[in-house]
Amino acid sequence: MSKILNYLTMGAVVFASPFALALDNGVYTVTSKYSNKLLQTTSANMKDGANVDTWGVTNHDTQKWIITNRGNEQYSLINLNSGKALEIYEFSTQDGGNADQWEYSGNATQLWTIKQHGNYVSFVNVNSGKALDLYEFNTEDGANVDQWSYTGNDAQQWKLTKTANVESTPYDPSKTNDTSDTWRLSGDIFTHDPTLMYQNNTWWQFYTGDGIPGKYATDGLSWQPMPAVFPNGLSWWRNAVPENNGIDVWAPDVREYNGRTWLYYAISAFGKNTSAIGLTSAPSIESGQWRDDGMVLNSTSANNYNAIDPDLVIAKDGAPWLVFGSHWDGIKMTRLNPETMKPMGQLYSLARRSGEVIEAPTLIYRQGYYYLFVSVGKCCEALNSTYRIAYGRSKSITGPFLTKSGQRMLDGNAEIFEGASNRWVAVGGQDIVNTDVIIRHGYDRNDKGVPKMIISKLNWDSQGWPKY
Repeated sequence: MSKILNYLTMGAVVFASPFALALDNGVYTVTSKYSNKLLQTTSANMKDGANVDTWGVTNHDTQKWIITNRGNEQYSLINLNSGKALEIYEFSTQDGGNADQWEYSGNATQLWTIKQHGNYVSFVNVNSGKALDLYEFNTEDGANVDQWSYTGNDAQQWKLTKTANVESTPYDPSKTNDTSDTWRLSGDIFTHDPTLMYQNNTWWQFYTGDGIPGKYATDGLSWQPMPAVFPNGLSWWRNAVPENNGIDVWAPDVREYNGRTWLYYAISAFGKNTSAIGLTSAPSIESGQWRDDGMVLNSTSANNYNAIDPDLVIAKDGAPWLVFGSHWDGIKMTRLNPETMKPMGQLYSLARRSGEVIEAPTLIYRQGYYYLFVSVGKCCEALNSTYRIAYGRSKSITGPFLTKSGQRMLDGNAEIFEGASNRWVAVGGQDIVNTDVIIRHGYDRNDKGVPKMIISKLNWDSQGWPKY
């Protein structure tokens, strides 16, 4: 009853014909028109079911939301601190149903339509048809947020302020049942754990070695060396991993996102999971203006994972994720904050392997599926290496990933995409450009097992599985 009285006494304005807003994906703050306080997860709580309220400006990530168009003019709001979705608790359709957060599943109570009122918007829940609402017109810090029948009054209006972009669906130039093509490479083709990128009419590659070494080729075929990114290393590398020599960098990954080039890499030591993933970025590779963005995440003997072999993933909705892992409990993944490109929210487990190593994940989105490529077996032992590339796919970025025969990769299963051949005793450490070019290293049986680069067109069959 008090809610109804407030509507009458506070001079609520009812908008007869607000129009639906076509909103760009991005990171936003959401500020109540009535209280001028920001929508947030209470006390920066990371758990499912945590309450949502409003508070004065704190500049904490819990007051920011990734708003994403999920189709049909329906949007999700993912908290930038917890990585969880704004929803109405237990699918309530009643006035006063409470707003909370939960792991995103795409159900109707986590989806919202957006109605525009000049410089403000209202969020209407797809499941209940009711509006996100400042409960009881409370203007205090900690005021609760609920849903209420839509009227468009000031307690149901919110101001959106964009703080960062989120990209659109990843580019997919792939073809189905196209001709096979392995590139004829020359020049400096030594490599290990390569990553590949095409930018400014040049192919660029980084690989395992001192200071993040690189190569380039204008035609993608004739490769020349270029200076390492950090030839003398960075002081924090040795501090993070004392057994590292201070310049040895493993398995880099390069990709452009939001107009900047991001290069992830790992610092580690053989046989241990005291490791760290680092990040550097530049306006472009050609500029050479690499900025140290510091540590992304690390692991120690207390963790059941190994923080190496990073791979930047762009989801169907354009949001960035990071997949990584080697040995231990296998392949892990986390959301990335689009503002910092560092982790937000929880870790997810994607794949494990029974009886041998699993590592070097690469994850791409193509036409309704996420495809996970991993390397299994023994690396780094020249002619004694047993590396192979395995793969699986899932309709969800968090899995479960299934092999072509339908087995769960999280249960230790692997199906081989590429193994030994006449020339290569073992292959692995793969990276994929968009959806149509794959690079990996192969141990050359004709040259004492020296690791060399292999680049091929990545084709796809009519069932949506990759092939050469």
